[in-house]
Parts: sequence; C-alpha cells; structure tokens
Amino acid sequence: MAERVTIVEVAARAGVAISSVSSALNGRPGVSEQTRARIRRAADDLGFVPSVRGRSLSAKRAFTVGLVVHRDPFVLESDPFFGAFIGGLESVLDPRGYALILQMGSAADEPLDRYRRLAAGRRVDGVFLNELTVDDPRVDLVRELDLPAVGVNPAGGFPLPAVRQDDSAGIGELVEHLVSLGHRCFAHVAGPDRFVHSRRRGAAWRDALVAAGRDPGVVVEADFTYDGGARAASQLFGPGSAGVPGATGAPGDDRPTAVFCANDLAAIGFMTEVDRLGLRVPGDVSVAGFDGIELGSYVRPGLTTLTTAPRLIGAEAARLLLSAVEGETVTDAEIGPARLLVRASTGPAAR
Repeated sequence: MAERVTIVEVAARAGVAISSVSSALNGRPGVSEQTRARIRRAADDLGFVPSVRGRSLSAKRAFTVGLVVHRDPFVLESDPFFGAFIGGLESVLDPRGYALILQMGSAADEPLDRYRRLAAGRRVDGVFLNELTVDDPRVDLVRELDLPAVGVNPAGGFPLPAVRQDDSAGIGELVEHLVSLGHRCFAHVAGPDRFVHSRRRGAAWRDALVAAGRDPGVVVEADFTYDGGARAASQLFGPGSAGVPGATGAPGDDRPTAVFCANDLAAIGFMTEVDRLGLRVPGDVSVAGFDGIELGSYVRPGLTTLTTAPRLIGAEAARLLLSAVEGETVTDAEIGPARLLVRASTGPAAR
C-alpha cells in the first residue's frame, strides 16, 4: 500500500510554507490566488487527500451532518422517496467535504436522545428535521442545543430555516381533474394525523373539494405504507363496509368513486386490495397518489399522482444547512409546486 502523501510534501512541491498549504486548501485568506492555484496543482499532482481529522481540528468542525428518521427501518427499504431525498442530500454534502450520519429510531423518545448524543461533543455540525410533527419537540431541542438545523416542509411560522414545496396547487389540479370526470363521492386515505404534511394534504384536498361545490367525503387514516393502503381499501370496499367503519367524515351508504391517497405507496396497496375485492380501477373507483415515485409508472393501471421533487428538496436542504453551519445568512428555499401527472388509474365516474 502506498504511503499517504503529507502536507509537508505538498509544501515542498509548491515551494511554500506548511501554513500556506493549510490556508490554501481550507479556503482561508492569507495567500494570493496565484499561490493558492500553485498549491492546489501540487496537491493534485501528488494525489494529496486532506485528513478529515486534521481539517476538523483546524476548522473546529466535524464536517458531518445528521438525519434521524423516526420510522420503522422497513420504510426506508420500501419507499423510494427516502432514497431520492438522501441522494439529493449527498449531491451537495459530498462535493463540499461533508459526510451524512443517518440514524433511525422507532421508540417515542428515542429520536430526541439521538439528537442529544449527536450534539454532545459536536459529533455533527447540524441536522435535518424531516417529517415534522405538530408541535414537534425537536425544534425546541435543537435550539436549546445550539445545533444548526433545517426543516423540510414545515408548517407556517417555522422558527428555523426551511425548504418547502407547495402541494395545494397540485391537489387542486387533481380535484378539478376528478370533478371533470363526473365524480361526486370522494374519500381520502390520509397519513397519520400527527404529521404536519398529513394535515396539510388533507386540508388542501378538503378545501379544493368544498371550493368545487363537492362534499369532501370520508377520511381513513393510514400510515404511508403499502399495507396501510390495502387496509384502507378493505375498510372502504370490503364486506360490511357500507358504513365505512373506522373512517371519519360524511356518513352514508354511497361508496366513493374517487380516492386520493396521501402517498403513492399507500395508493398502490389500495389498488391491489381493490382488485382482490373484485372491483376495477378505474372502472369502479379512480385512485390517485402523491409523490410521483417511479414505481407508480410500472403498476397496472399506471398510477395518477402528484409529482414532487425529493432529490431537489434534499439538495436544497443540504445547501441551506451548510450555509447555516458556515455562519452565512440563510433564507428559506421554495421549490416548484407538486404537479398533477394523469395516468390510467383515474377515469370517468361509474354510472
């Protein structure tokens, strides 16, 4: 194995002091641009790789950031949204020399303990707050720990830097699409009510239907999973489901002809169970999802959905967090809204 090239060798090749090499390679002032370029050429020629430990000591940073996912590990295996989001984070973190620490916790108080441990001894320079809950305790905790943080799709009035993607316009497009197809009986398969984005999508769906002069119909709470979507379909269309047990909303015997699921994975589970129950999509019921994961284009019928940008959301979140870590002024990032993508899972209302 070849010996590691040292900063001393770089200094000798460039004909400068060791302190000048450190300043040039860490982006600090004190060297001219001509000298900085000569040092970088020397480092590249020698194949010099900066020591993360030395860089951390010099800059008083860990050059790592943290993401704690409060979900069952199975979610990361099954939901492509997370993979795209993490890919977006890495697309910004890696070129800037930062590493991502990913941790998972499913117990109620476990995520808070993980944030405390990450902050202890400054193991990370900052954290991402994803899947925010109503009155999320992590917000006060990171402020108490003086730990830079960026929120992902928070509610209004969020006190920390945040990246947002509007979903109300796309949901309005979906309602307009379904109403134009003659649908009058609707249902929403929602995510857990504790999540900010679950409430926001549910509110946008309800408001758009009311604005269109339609009854919002019933709401069945699921959990953003394939199995949760299948259970919701059984509640709405299984034996003895005319009263929609376990659902909330408008009562009555009329089953919905159009269903909006809070994410694509639940929508795919919903369609599979509907098919098992002997109903046709979209002949008997139209189904739409949210996220725009690639899997939705492979199922049959193809899933009508609202396309989001998880990779771009991740990249913008990483950009904001690194700016905050490096002491820059940070303003919220707004990316383009979710948009309707019509496929074969929605069609005219059954007569």
